[in-house]
Amino acid sequence: MTTAVAAPFRFFSLQVVRTRRLGPSLVRITFAGPDLLAFHSDGRDQSLSLFLPHPGQPEPVVPLEYGDNWWHAWRELPDDVRAVMRSYTLRALRRDAHGDTAEIDIDFVLHGVEPGAAVPAGPASRWASTAAPGDRVALIGPAIADNRAIRFRPPEGTDLVVMWGDETALPAASAILESLPSGLRARVWLEVQQAEDIQELTTAADAEITWLVRSAGAPTAVEAVRDARLPPAEQPYAWIAGESGRVKELRRHLVRERCVDKRAVTFVGYWREGLTEEQLRARGE
Repeated sequence: MTTAVAAPFRFFSLQVVRTRRLGPSLVRITFAGPDLLAFHSDGRDQSLSLFLPHPGQPEPVVPLEYGDNWWHAWRELPDDVRAVMRSYTLRALRRDAHGDTAEIDIDFVLHGVEPGAAVPAGPASRWASTAAPGDRVALIGPAIADNRAIRFRPPEGTDLVVMWGDETALPAASAILESLPSGLRARVWLEVQQAEDIQELTTAADAEITWLVRSAGAPTAVEAVRDARLPPAEQPYAWIAGESGRVKELRRHLVRERCVDKRAVTFVGYWREGLTEEQLRARGE
């Protein structure tokens, strides 16, 4: 596959090298390939477009080049032929000491793959639940480290970071926490379905992390944040990501009730309850 560069993003052709279950609802998949030598990212909440094959296809069918018309070229392919496209965030990028090889990790939420699930799994969950070394994917990712697909950008002088994310935002939230400098105060709420999905996180920041476990009857995001006593701050910054409805509700609380400057609130809807990514795309969301 040709991988023509159209900075700052390009197509990358990758293979699965290993998988690891992180909990009942989460699996980490590690990808590698020669293309990754051109992959550059400053991390944090770096977003990616991942392309998956349909069952029976040896690799995803995507346009041959990344350019101004790639989207239309992809859309013009037959529905049962063109690759399934899903949005994900980068969990980690690793290079060897000589820079000759690279790997990336992407964490997948497994919705509906368990027997008797009330809502059947979507194509990405189905693919991730059975992914094995050698499976081929494509992605559109950054060829420039500091790029517009990184949204976490606290202004200079930020003295408090407030974060909320559900499991779809957990990879980004984890990478953000790893990037925070020593001593910066952070108040973080992370929502997962089951207690077994809770992860050990690393940060140098002065961070208080609260896990909200839905199966244990945890309060909603807004309830948890509204009931919290935040440390006093002259310049707070908020990052909230996950299900669109909850993100909007929490942003409204922070801006209207907490009086956080709306310009200091980064909010990202990774998904919307009851709608597939194709349906969201069709609605222009």
